[in-house]
Amino acid sequence: ALEFALLLTLPATVALFVIADPIIAVLFQRGAFGPDQTSATAAALAAYAFGLPAYVLVKSLAPGFFAREDTRTPVKISVVAMVVNIALALVLMGPFLHVGLAMAMAASAWLNASVLAVVLWRRGHLILDRRLKDRAARVILSTGLMGAALFVGADYLSPQLAGDVAAKTTALVGLVVGGGLVFGLCAQLTGAARLSDLRAFMRSSSSPIS
Repeated sequence: ALEFALLLTLPATVALFVIADPIIAVLFQRGAFGPDQTSATAAALAAYAFGLPAYVLVKSLAPGFFAREDTRTPVKISVVAMVVNIALALVLMGPFLHVGLAMAMAASAWLNASVLAVVLWRRGHLILDRRLKDRAARVILSTGLMGAALFVGADYLSPQLAGDVAAKTTALVGLVVGGGLVFGLCAQLTGAARLSDLRAFMRSSSSPIS
């Protein structure tokens, strides 16, 4: 589960960070929502994106407690993370305004996921074996190559991304599809993901619980 959490969220995180501006421009920039509003919203989206892997990891790690009939520990950890979220929001809201709220939420999510993982590991319920570490390194490499491709592609398509709605939409679709293809190819070449692994994961996820 942890492997596929990384596989599914790291590329999305990097993509949302690199092409946050085009995404917001295509979805919202019209009428009173101008370039300044696009930049401000894109900055918040990029900050939220950093917390995306943590949100998914929390969902993947919490069942490790529930399966052992321990519902208190995850709740206690989530309460601490919530308090940290509020404290960080108050501190970061001054210098970073609305982006500080997004940064606080992402940081508290990582705190939540990290503490859950450490507690499970210390109890012997979470084993970070060599296979997981190797897969994680390959996913990170593939994601980095995809991010570089998106950065270059966004720069190359900057005239279209500054054009009308049709041009922006076409350019954004091209970036999303191109980024997905680059990540998929890199994942296959590096061994970060195999089609057989993904099919097996999808079958296990969709199978009914007996």
